[in-house]
Formats: sequence, C-alpha cells, structure tokens
Amino acid sequence: MNKILYTSEQVREFDRIAIEDQGVPGITLMRRAADACVSALKDHWPDSKQVTVYCGSGNNAGDGYIVAGILAEQGYKVLVKVVGKIEGLSPDAKKAREYCLGTDARVVVFNTEAFNTKDSNQSKGGDADVIVDALLGIGAIGDVSPHFTAAIEEINGSKKAVLSVDIPSGLNANTGEALGSVVLADITMTFIGLKRGMFTSDGVHFSGDILFDDLGVEIAPEKGATLLRYENLIDQFPPRSRQSHKNDFGHVLVIGGDSGMGGAVLMTAEAALRAGAGLVSVATHRDHSSTILARCPALMVTGLSNADQLDAMLKQADVIILGTGLGQSAWSKEIFSKALIHIQDERLSAEKRFVIDADGLNLLAETEIKNSRWVLTPHPGEARRLLRKKVEDRFASIKTLQEEYGGVVLLKGAGTIIQSQIAQSVCPYGNPGMSTAGMGDVLSGVIGGLLAQSCPLYFATQLAVVVHSMAADQCVAENGERGLLATDLFLEIRRLLNDC
Repeated sequence: MNKILYTSEQVREFDRIAIEDQGVPGITLMRRAADACVSALKDHWPDSKQVTVYCGSGNNAGDGYIVAGILAEQGYKVLVKVVGKIEGLSPDAKKAREYCLGTDARVVVFNTEAFNTKDSNQSKGGDADVIVDALLGIGAIGDVSPHFTAAIEEINGSKKAVLSVDIPSGLNANTGEALGSVVLADITMTFIGLKRGMFTSDGVHFSGDILFDDLGVEIAPEKGATLLRYENLIDQFPPRSRQSHKNDFGHVLVIGGDSGMGGAVLMTAEAALRAGAGLVSVATHRDHSSTILARCPALMVTGLSNADQLDAMLKQADVIILGTGLGQSAWSKEIFSKALIHIQDERLSAEKRFVIDADGLNLLAETEIKNSRWVLTPHPGEARRLLRKKVEDRFASIKTLQEEYGGVVLLKGAGTIIQSQIAQSVCPYGNPGMSTAGMGDVLSGVIGGLLAQSCPLYFATQLAVVVHSMAADQCVAENGERGLLATDLFLEIRRLLNDC
C-alpha cells in the first residue's frame, strides 16, 4: 500500500495528469477502477449472486455503472438505483451508464418517497447479497442533501455487506469528518492515491478495510502525511550494545499525581521503564509515594510537600514528563510553574527533552510559551483549549498547534496524527478498546522512555504511538475490546519494542 496520504485536490490533479498529460482516457480509468471493485467483491464475498449498486451523479457513479455492467455480464443479478440527476454526469460517466444499460442490469430511479414510508423491500435493501456504494466521490464537502441522505440510510439500514467505491459516500476525504449521513462500508476500494480522511476521525469507523489500486497511474511522490508502519519504524530502533549500563538509557522524571490521582503518574512511570528507560524517578503528592513504591520498587519516588523539592530532581533528569494526574489545584499549579521555569531556562534545560500531557496541557493553555524540545500530547478537548477554538479539521488543527507551541505534537483519537515542524504522519493502528482511563498516561511514559534512549523527538513519538496502539490491538485480539486496561499493554509494548 502507498504510504503517503493525499488530499482530494491532490488526487484529482493526479487524475487530470493521467488523462491530459499521460493520454489515459477517462473511461479507461473508470474501467480499471470497476475491475478492481469487481475483483474485491468476488474475493471477499465469493458466494454472492445478487448485487445492488447505488449510483449518484458524478464520476464516482461512472465507476458504479461499469461495476454493475461487468457483474451483469458475469451472470450476477444486478439492480442499479440511480440517485440524483443523470443530466449532471460527465461525458465519461454517461458512456459508463450507456454500457450498463446495454447489459441485463436493471436500472431504476431511487424512490425517496418509498423509502420514507419504510417500504419493507426498500428498508431491507431488497434481495442483494452485496451493496456497492457509488453515490458520492472525494469531492463531497458540504452537508449531504436529503435525497442522498435517504439513499445512504437505506444502505446502512439494509444490514448487507457494503463495498464503497473510492470513499464511503458522505465522508470528507480531507478531514475525515462525516458530512451528515455516511455509508458504513465493510470495504472501501480506493484509487490512485490514499485519501487522508479515511485514516482519521470518522473515516476510521466508516471506511472498513481499505484496499488500494493505483489504476496504473504513475505519480511523482508529493508532500503529504505519511501512513506509519511498525516494520519501518522498528528497523530504525538500534539494538543495544552488550556493554550497556543503565546510565546509557537515560533518566526520566515523571511529575504529577495530585491527591487521589496517583494511578496516572504510576502508569506513566512504569510505562517509561517498560519502554526501556534506564532510570525513572517520580515526583508526586506525598500521599502516593509508599503506594507507588509498593507497586513498582524499580521506581525512585519522592513525595512533594512543596515545589522547591523539585529543583534537584529537575537538574538530574534527561527527560521530564509533566502533567499526568497533575490536576489543577494550588499544589498542581505550584508544581507546574516550578517545572515550567526550569523548561524555559536554557542554562538548565538545553540538553533535556519534555513530554507535556493531561493537566499539564490545560495549564499550558493559560500561557503563551513555545519550545522546540517538547512533545505535546493533547486529545481533542485539550487541543481545543490550547487552540482556544473547536477542533474540526484535525490535520489543520495539529499543524496550527505545532506552529504556536513548537516541538512535536500528537493529536490523539481514531487515527492519531503526529506533527513536527516539517512533517506529518498518521497511525493506522488502534481500536475502541483503548477508550479507557490511563491509556494516555501509558503513551506519555512510552514517549518519555524512548526519548531517554536518545531517540529524536519526532521518531520517538511516532514509534511510541505505533507500539502503544499495536499493543492494544494484540490485547484485543486475544480477549476482546471491552474491559481492556491501560496496564494490560505493558508486556506487549515491551515485546514490540524488542521486535519479538
């Protein structure tokens, strides 16, 4: 699979170049796309005999008409439901429609009124084994119209297997946002270039398994977000020398854990150890020191009565993780201010790196500080507070965050995005079981542990996000999504970082 994620504008330009500059007829590209869809359908649903194809009024519909025609010629019982005005079809899409009309495929106009009355045959999707969604393409940006919404709801309500052509109809190809109703696909067969919106936000849910075919279009790689792969990252993680000792792998200081929130800082610290840090210290509320030591005696724990106790610890550490379980009490703000003074003082922190998470981010949002040596790890709510506005386009939002705050930023969520000053990448791993307390605390610890081992900021963040998500995937594969604990990931994280 191609590793670069593109915008819809980039993919449309690649399509134009193929047609106008490389001399590939548009109808040829449609035929290649249809052939890819038919192959995918037959591979995934080999026992299917009846197919319903929903065609809109754009080029996406042209692909759908040819899919319907090919299947009809191969003996499938095919029903085509036309949504929208056929007068708006491009010349190539009209040719595709004419081809379809010349086969045994049955072509009808989608009946919105029948759908709205919940006609039993309509609401069940007829007798189709598989539905092909060729309603809306990658150019969709505004709210889906009522007529198309009705068709999408019929598809989703049918409970049939669904193959979407190029992109699930109703999904924004650039942002991954739902434009109202969206087709819930089992498979999306996408072409020429991978669309970035399918790998984050709502796109992760609606796209299903993503298959790719370049349609024989040769494109020069352009700037775009990178789709991360574990194999590529772990190959860049160097093995340890047989002469190693603990001081070779850095000293992490985890600061956080206000009264009643000691679990967060414990998970962060233990994750840093599991990721391979040589030494890990914890500076936390004095209520938690004995409990943390009892759980993990490998940690060095100090219970803080006041912020001045941090001075020596801040000087000794190579990596500082600030914010997990920190809270926003008077104690929290005092601790945060002390750490921030240290971070800002180049004489004290020129060689150190930092990870800011949780309430560290909420307190940071009240400042106007920029730093090139930290990793910020917001979820969408924290990102909104940092940006002082709603987070909608995740790709644009994270770029703005990095420009305003510096360093490396990761924006959590389905399809976590990572942004450095010059590059952007997306994690394709992870699952809904990760929607549980402590997952972010563990991730911050893994990032800190990798930074302590001298990994560059951007690489450490990429590897940590991928390993963290893959560890969750491994746990879920064994025991299911519900009931997954953040601490369940530790042994899998260790295994993945050792590539075993």
